[in-house]
Amino acid sequence: MNIHEYQGKHLLSNFNVPVPRSQIAFTVDEAVEASKEFISDDGGICVVKAQIHAGGRGKAGGVKLARSREEVSEIARELLGKVLVTHQTGAEGKEIQKILIEEGCDIDREFYIGLVVDRASNTVAVMASTEGGMEIEEVAAATPEKILKEYIDPATGLVPFQARNIAFALGLEKPQIGKAVKFISSLYNAFVASDCAMLEINPLVLTKGGDLIALDAKLAFDDNAMFRHKDIEELRDLDEEDPKEVEASRFDLNYVSLDGSIGCMVNGAGLAMATMDIIKLYGASPANFLDVGGGATKDQVVAAFKILVSDTRVKAILVNIFGGIMRCDIIAEGIIAAASEVGLEIPLVVRLQGTNADEGRKLLSESELDIITAEQMDEAAEKVVAITGKA
Repeated sequence: MNIHEYQGKHLLSNFNVPVPRSQIAFTVDEAVEASKEFISDDGGICVVKAQIHAGGRGKAGGVKLARSREEVSEIARELLGKVLVTHQTGAEGKEIQKILIEEGCDIDREFYIGLVVDRASNTVAVMASTEGGMEIEEVAAATPEKILKEYIDPATGLVPFQARNIAFALGLEKPQIGKAVKFISSLYNAFVASDCAMLEINPLVLTKGGDLIALDAKLAFDDNAMFRHKDIEELRDLDEEDPKEVEASRFDLNYVSLDGSIGCMVNGAGLAMATMDIIKLYGASPANFLDVGGGATKDQVVAAFKILVSDTRVKAILVNIFGGIMRCDIIAEGIIAAASEVGLEIPLVVRLQGTNADEGRKLLSESELDIITAEQMDEAAEKVVAITGKA
């Protein structure tokens, strides 16, 4: 689950991470009113930031400086309602529905710092770089030596010498070392306590007054841990998410939209990945990842079908089920009910194996629906790809 920058900064401030003063605004009038805290009649400066779930806002024109309330009004009028296209939004972009009005900052230097769960080492990895303000992927590709990593043992947590290692690597001088240790420790505490999957500060700035401030904040959380963070769960902005993914979450379906033309419904994440791979092997592309889980009900199957057919890019559907806990006859009933309910007009290929597979195939064959069946994965993939013409 992702949240907005302004929400992330508020959360971080609860863990004593220094952030700029700011106010969120949903209208032009609210933006102008918020700017009065930072811009007086004698002048001042503030930053107007588009709030969308995507990076690259600055390069796309979503972050602007304002030196008067009139400029704030003009920028707010320009941004609110605009569709902002960045390298992370895709060509469709995202509509700006809210903007952050933030105090200006007297920047001396910019850094990058991020925390992620590193599954290879089973630790939280802290990454830092002197190349603040740049995409970390670009830094990693062009100058990987400029990225420092510290791996935090979960038994001990972040220890001071690791934070000092980062501070020294960033080239901070003695007066800032102590502040850096406190800053990094606070970030780590926020990361662990909030069950983050990723926490990124880009840029982390050193002001000319010698302070360290999180000028931006990007946080993502482990969805499976949200049951113990109801306050964070309430920050979810459904307007920023794919409607199909939102609908899938209502039925406890694991769905991720992709850019292909073959809709996939599979049980089990490993089988779902293998299904997407074999579709690619035969020359086509999957339109989604959809794992209905090991014990899907008929209602979940119907919901899954509705999500798949709502995607106008889908030219055919491949259902690939291996029945273990899940019975293939239950899946077949769900497929028949769903296809009938949605008035399925695109080709459907179904591969059933495992528990009650024969009964499931019999139900499909006795239905009046035009369903193409297969017993092996490669056979199913070959048939569905042939139908779509490798789109």
